[in-house]
Amino acid sequence: MSGDGADRAATPHEVTELGVPLRVLSYNVHGQRDDTAALAAVVRAAAPDVVIVQEGPRRFRWREKSAALAESFGLVVAAGGLPSLGNLVLTSLRVRVTGTHCRRFPLTPGRHLRGAAYADCRVGTSARFTVAGSHLSTDPAERPGQAELFKRDLTATAHPVIAAADLNEEPGGPAWRTVADGLTDAAVAADRADRLTYSCADPRRRIDALFVDPRISVVDYDVVDTPLTRRASDHFPVLVDLLLPATA
Repeated sequence: MSGDGADRAATPHEVTELGVPLRVLSYNVHGQRDDTAALAAVVRAAAPDVVIVQEGPRRFRWREKSAALAESFGLVVAAGGLPSLGNLVLTSLRVRVTGTHCRRFPLTPGRHLRGAAYADCRVGTSARFTVAGSHLSTDPAERPGQAELFKRDLTATAHPVIAAADLNEEPGGPAWRTVADGLTDAAVAADRADRLTYSCADPRRRIDALFVDPRISVVDYDVVDTPLTRRASDHFPVLVDLLLPATA
């Protein structure tokens, strides 16, 4: 597993007859408990338009911490934080955010409270889309119910959806199947489903996924495995280049 996403050239922004380019990074940042300088360097090198963060700030001073994280990436906060229990959507200034909301999943006593963040976005005047991010439970009994609620929100979106999550489950599991239903698994579309995302110390599982509406084309997909990403978090980031439908 050898990722080259950190060295990839910036995505061209020109709208073509094929669609509108968009680069998306999904990243479980491990509560920023690792090398934060490496984390910032990884994201800045990838030059994404959108970053979907799991395990972002969710407690005391979460607004300030979320803004500082976004600034370290050269981005701004679009949605999430405490209202979504640490899920964040960050964007470049190229992306206009037109609406946001968050969900909290029901709490199972003794378990960790989790949720999801959503941002309705636009690039230029023609490409509309919804970004969604979540982090499902480690408990296999609790996870399918959270997946059902997340999927209900994805199905209700008015625009083509880009959904990223740490599913805490591998392909074929019940929660994975629920979220993936009717959507394109970017790794499969790029024939790179063998790229494992967890853990950086011992890569053995693909539990971090990015799914898109079938109207969105997957141009490229990478799990970025570099010396920097191995220092930055316990998960590898997922980097995807997309083409949005220009009339969505």
